[in-house]
Formats: sequence, C-alpha cells, structure tokens
Amino acid sequence: MSVDPVLNRIDSSLPESLDRLMELLRIPSISTDPAYKAECDRAADWLVEDLTSLGAAASKRQTPGHPMVIGHIDGPGPHLLFYGHYDVQPVDPLNLWDNDPFDPQIEDTPKGKVIRGRGSADDKGQLMTFVEACRAWKAEHGSLPCRITFFFEGEEESGSPSLIPFLKENADELKSDVALICDTGLFDSRVPAITTMLRGLLQEEITITGPSRDLHSGMYGGAAMNPIRVLSRIIAALHDDSGKITVPGFYEGVPELPDDVIQQWEGLGFDHKAFLGDVGLADLAGEAGRSALEMLWSRPTCEVNGIGGGYQGEGFKTVLPSTASAKISFRLVGQQDPHAIRESLRAMINDMVPNDCKVEFKAHGASPASVMPIDNPVFEKARQALSDEWPDEAAFIGCGGSIPVAGYFQTLLGTESMLIGFGKDDDQIHSPNEKYDIESFHKGTRSWARILAALTK
Repeated sequence: MSVDPVLNRIDSSLPESLDRLMELLRIPSISTDPAYKAECDRAADWLVEDLTSLGAAASKRQTPGHPMVIGHIDGPGPHLLFYGHYDVQPVDPLNLWDNDPFDPQIEDTPKGKVIRGRGSADDKGQLMTFVEACRAWKAEHGSLPCRITFFFEGEEESGSPSLIPFLKENADELKSDVALICDTGLFDSRVPAITTMLRGLLQEEITITGPSRDLHSGMYGGAAMNPIRVLSRIIAALHDDSGKITVPGFYEGVPELPDDVIQQWEGLGFDHKAFLGDVGLADLAGEAGRSALEMLWSRPTCEVNGIGGGYQGEGFKTVLPSTASAKISFRLVGQQDPHAIRESLRAMINDMVPNDCKVEFKAHGASPASVMPIDNPVFEKARQALSDEWPDEAAFIGCGGSIPVAGYFQTLLGTESMLIGFGKDDDQIHSPNEKYDIESFHKGTRSWARILAALTK
C-alpha cells in the first residue's frame, strides 16, 4: 500500500478532520471533578462511535472510575497498540481564559493558526492525529496496513487509578508488538522527536516535631530545639557542593549515556542560557560537568517542592514552631529503585534527627523510570518516517517528566513503547488558553501515516 495517496487524502480532508476534533473538544471531560462524570462518559461514547465508523470493533469498558475505550481493527503484519487519553484538566482559573475553554476556536496568531481550547494539545488533539491517519488509510485503501488496537483512557489527568487493574485484567487482549503513545511533543518547531527515556518519580513528605507547642523565642530561644533548624539541616545535606545527591546508594542503577546519544543531543543545539533566561535565570544548577540536556533528560534529581513551619502571615511573630515540614521529590532514571531510595532517604533523615525531635514520613508516588530499546529496528524506521515529514531530521530524546503508562506497558504487557507527539512548549497545557497548532495537528496526522507505512513494509 502506497502512503502518497493517504497523505493527499489527509491534506484534502483537513477541514473535516478539524470539525471532528472540535466536536470532541466541546465535551468537558474533566476526570478529577465528580461533577463531570457524565461528560467523561459522553466523551467515551463519542470515541466508540467514531472508531466504529472506521470499522473498528469498539466498546466502552467500565471501571470503578471513568471508562476505558477499546477498539480493534484486524489487518496483516505487526500488531500496534495506540494509547491516548480523552480526559482533560480542570479549567480554573476561568477568568484567565480569553474564551469559553469548551467552545474551541481556530485563531490566527503571529506564529500561525492554532486550535484554542481545553484538551486541544493534551491529549485530544494528539489522540485524533492517529485516528485521522487511520481514517485516511481506510478511505484510500479500504483497509489498514496492519492490525491496530486503540486504547483510550479517561483518568490520566487524575492519577490513572483504574489503569493497572485494567491492564492486568485485559493483558492478553492488549499485548502487541509495539505500543504508540501520543502524549509528548516536538523538540522544537522544526525537529520531531521520539522520546526514549522517561524519568521515574518518588515523592516523600517529612514532618519534624519538636516542642509540644509553639514557644516564645525570648523565653526558649537557644535552649529549645527549633524544628525548622533541624529541617533546614536535612534539606541542606541532600546535595553536596558539586550538585550530587547524597542519599546513600542513590546512584545505583544510573547509567552513563552512550557516545552516539551524547553526540545526537549535542547536535540539537540546545541553548540553556535562552532556556533559563525565559524564566529569569542564567546558570545551570545541577551536577557539575553535565550538560543541560543531560540534567533535564538522563540524570536524576532531588528537589524540595514545598516547606512549611512557623508563622507565615503578615508582620512578625517571634515563635519557635512546634513542627516543620517539607515535600521532597526525586526524578529517577535508568534502573533506580524508588522503594529502595525511599528507605535509604528515611534512614538518612532518622540519623539526623536529634533526641528532642521526632520525624514522621508520608509516602506519595513511587514509579521507576522507563528506557526504550532504540536498538529495536522499529525505532529507527519511525525516526526516518518522521524525518521525511518535518524540515529537520528527527531525534531520539529524553523527557524530564514522567509518563507512567509507558512503564506499565513494559512491565504488565511486555510491550515496548514509542512516544511520539507533536505538541510545542508554548501549548500551555494544564493552563488557561491551552492551544494546539494547526500545523502540529496536520503534520502530526501525516507523520502517523508515514510511520504506519514504515512499520508495515
């Protein structure tokens, strides 16, 4: 099957494709707010109907939360699993939106036309790029070039509580040769990318308690232990002077990058001064001797995300607080074990707490990193297909954030994932006035058509 007529069909049917996307964007499928449960259900129904129109055997699968949507289309060659999510973030603060977030509009901007509305980039617009590529294949050739399973989740923006049980219960149905995940972005407006590294995430909340109540600093200062002083010492001890993290055993399982990957990243021409300058900063703050992209994509981190303790209102109150707390997160890479690191962190902190204080720990998330095997030939085929569509050659890149579903596909389905997306850094996902470039939607659809052709030759 030739891809050229499919690409022509995508070009000529772009207005109809955008109309379908607009319909989906008008459904306020906010998964985290129970008030929108019926709307999440409606979005799932819309997708079932749309997949059915492609000839898929599609159904809505109930979970304890919001439903999953599954669709199957048989075909020759490899079995591809495509994942996306139809739920969206809340829209607050509503007053910062220029228009109704669920009345999507096409707008002209200095950088080109964009689709403005909640979910346009994260993830309905991305999800529909693949669906529209399949629609064009079916229209031109009467069938798809391979076997495809569509898997759309409705709880990604609210922690995916139903995902792991669903994957375990339906593993035989969902196993495939490779999974495709469209929830990432371009490296820049000219360079498409396949994300092959996702950092894991470990979150821990610690509370130091000293005196039984807040104390007058004039009466007790100097004699009584101050929990903020203890907490400050702990936080300061998490890094050494070179930026390395000091938790015992922390770097076990952290790999060094292969030389060819380092060279490819160097060739991207990333300007860390411009990157930091956008947020009023100038200097790299991570491990000495590492490039900015290494710090962002392939090295682990330890960050303090919040601190509480003592009087924080207007004016001044001279007290020694009874408690002090901090929220600390770690981005993990390679084979780092989040559970072992949590235990090591707690042991380190326990050793630093004086007799007059006690420490309490509250565990939050703990997920390992995901590393995709780019020596698998399908990765290079997909990279070449992307390069054929975009102005510059596609790159294998890392991602500083975490997309747990890729790891779950590895561990629960035995399926490796290719993360290919067409979002841009200025799409304002999770924020007011979210947008998705028409170019991203159009060329993203064309990209998937090329990838389908490349993977099924």
